Amino acid sequence: MADREDIINIAVIAHVDAGKSTLVDAFLRQSDVFRENEEVVDCVMDSNDLERERGITIYSKNCSVIHDGVKINIVDTPGHADFSSEVERIIRTVDTVILLVDASEGPMPQTRFVLSKALEIGLKPILLINKIDKKDQRAEEVVDEVYELFLDLNATDEQLDFPILYGVAREGKVSRELDDNSENIEPLFETILEHTKTYPNLDEEPVKMQVSALAYDDYIGRLGIGRIYQGVLRQGDSYIRVNTDGIEHKETISNLFVYKGLSRTPVKEAHSGDIVVISGMPDLSIGDTICDPMHVEAMPHIPIEEPTLSMNFNVNKSPFAGRSGKYVTSRNIKERLEKELEVNVGLKVEPTESADCFKVSGRGELHISILIENMRREGYELAVSKPEVILHKDENGVKVEPLEEVVCLMPEQYSGTIINALNLRKGTMVNMEEENGYVRLTYEAPTRGLLGFRTQFINETHGEGTLVRRVSGYIPYLGEILQRMLGAMISTDTGTAMTYALWNLQERGALFIGPQTEVYEGMIIGESARNIDMDVNPLKNKKLTAIRSSGRDEAMLLTPPRVFSLEEALEWINDDELVEVTPDSIRIRKKGLTAQDRRALYREKMSAASRG
Repeated sequence: MADREDIINIAVIAHVDAGKSTLVDAFLRQSDVFRENEEVVDCVMDSNDLERERGITIYSKNCSVIHDGVKINIVDTPGHADFSSEVERIIRTVDTVILLVDASEGPMPQTRFVLSKALEIGLKPILLINKIDKKDQRAEEVVDEVYELFLDLNATDEQLDFPILYGVAREGKVSRELDDNSENIEPLFETILEHTKTYPNLDEEPVKMQVSALAYDDYIGRLGIGRIYQGVLRQGDSYIRVNTDGIEHKETISNLFVYKGLSRTPVKEAHSGDIVVISGMPDLSIGDTICDPMHVEAMPHIPIEEPTLSMNFNVNKSPFAGRSGKYVTSRNIKERLEKELEVNVGLKVEPTESADCFKVSGRGELHISILIENMRREGYELAVSKPEVILHKDENGVKVEPLEEVVCLMPEQYSGTIINALNLRKGTMVNMEEENGYVRLTYEAPTRGLLGFRTQFINETHGEGTLVRRVSGYIPYLGEILQRMLGAMISTDTGTAMTYALWNLQERGALFIGPQTEVYEGMIIGESARNIDMDVNPLKNKKLTAIRSSGRDEAMLLTPPRVFSLEEALEWINDDELVEVTPDSIRIRKKGLTAQDRRALYREKMSAASRG
């Protein structure tokens, strides 16, 4: 039997962009995980292409370092509220959390959420005030704000006695006092070892492990990731898997891995306290307990927060369907969604009346749009409807909808416009602070009213504002909320857009396409300047004659078209529109491609509304 190591499991938790992945980089760099000549990228844990492009952590990931003979398993968690279900599960596998807070921004809505989950299960956090090199840092005030947050969340006296450290994760420096000079993160390592006891040696107890995350390997199939709470887990041995319904299954572990540095290392056995990866159980799910066959005892179920938004994923039936995608049928889409459900527990997929349409529900726009983006990169084509908020009924039968806490930080001159916009979206102001020419607004607004707000916020603040949202609860349904105020320009023909036609059309609104773009009837090519949809012909070209030739005209200068990202397109569309997603394009179209189809759909909608 291999010697058991002393083990401490920690998670780095924070609001998005507070520096979690950068801190994990510092742990790895200063623990001799990398060779001296090895080239290391920043945010090495953000290995997914989308994570690198967007600069955010989407999936929680594990690594480990050795310090003073103690193995420290580190979990880098997502900071965005849409991926909160990842954080909830992971926090249960750790002994302490490092709460990272920006020295300028202070605690944000997501900080409250991740901290509340850590305090609920009795963890004693370590506070690290990061980015103290900022010019507008206010570390001492931020510490006071964090104390207030702990008190609001009913922290125990023991939890309130948390160690406080200050650092610049990007430079790999952490100190115990604000004005100390430190050249490394040694004070953080020391604090972890002083503040947190190593996991007790429970190797002699019957095996008990709970799966807290899932992954997939093309060669060995589904993987379960979780902590061994007691006993020794061995490769090749048979165990009883108890699922969340209490049903027992006899299973064998075919592969067993532990984390060493960034690597998943195969081992013959793993000891109590360690975080392991197992394979060989094709029906493994989140919350399943792996038990000794002679001592079957399931661990408490891991609750997952309910989805708040849903979208319909339709088979792409536009005139350009199948041009660039490899997977275009309903069977392809169904299989891909089922595969996603194996690892993405915050997601829910339901069939609809149509075999070509699936209702996909998730924690927010970003949560579902990440799935769509991954699918299009894998060669899938689909058409996606406008996000809809999932409404519930409370215990009294009253219809309720999700409420979000919204924090906006922006230059003072834009605050009036943003206040007006949030009021129109049925938001209620909770707080307003002004400092150094910036205004910080805290609002409560229904999720329904915030659909499409992020794009408007970025435009209104000219990219200088910061917007943070978090679902905070449910309120009684607030009635109708205004949708997009402006209409769409809809192509009446199929073909190639011409400069001459677009030059004439740009006076009527903002264009989404440039010259020589292929369009089809029913495709939306721009936003009308008025609150009505306009049928336009972008194919019309100038008639050339002997007297009037193209060369004698003044140059036709076109305003650059507005190019949508996937999230922006989903925010922009109305109920009667779809986003067509293919590997090489994102197009917006009407559900009814012809004017006659659109009239028929409108009549159906009005008759359904009159029936109530």
